[in-house]
Amino acid sequence: MKYPQALEDLIECFTNLPSVGKKTAERYALYVLMHMDDASITDFSNALISIKKDIHICNNCGNISEGDTCSICKDEKRNKRQILVVENVKDLFTIEKINEYQGIYHVLNGAISFSKGIGIDDLNINSLIEKVKNNMVDEIILATNATLEGETTARYIKELLQEYSVKITRIAHGLPVGGDLSYADEMTVLKAFEGRREY
Repeated sequence: MKYPQALEDLIECFTNLPSVGKKTAERYALYVLMHMDDASITDFSNALISIKKDIHICNNCGNISEGDTCSICKDEKRNKRQILVVENVKDLFTIEKINEYQGIYHVLNGAISFSKGIGIDDLNINSLIEKVKNNMVDEIILATNATLEGETTARYIKELLQEYSVKITRIAHGLPVGGDLSYADEMTVLKAFEGRREY
């Protein structure tokens, strides 16, 4: 026996979300049907419509914004000559939460992954190269993830920028505070060694 079509359609919509399988989507859809009142459902659907209508991509860095330029790029106190390169918007917000970095960002919208069909042309790299070419940058900080894809992307960007007189740095990756060495994987231990400094 199948659910009514409207419910099947909602289940299908939920399965499009990352990490949501058929059973979880079914649970979400039934919750909406049985436990959310009309006002809550209207608010939920309006919020979905609003993010597509009212949120834009910053012309300068690739961050999300309510206008053409994000609040970080508009901030005159920010060091516009220091750019931190991240894979996605979530990474940007993670770094912003520590309230230490005072430069601007560049969002790649992914990392090179040939197994997933994500190539160089799928990433937001060209505008970063143009900024460096036009001598608008003193330092590029590569903050891609410590994964095979993140490392591949960081190395590729570094190679592209080798011919320009710009400082290229990479954030340190390694053992977390309070972490146990015996539980760390090889990549984490390797990055901890590479990021070591004088004590």
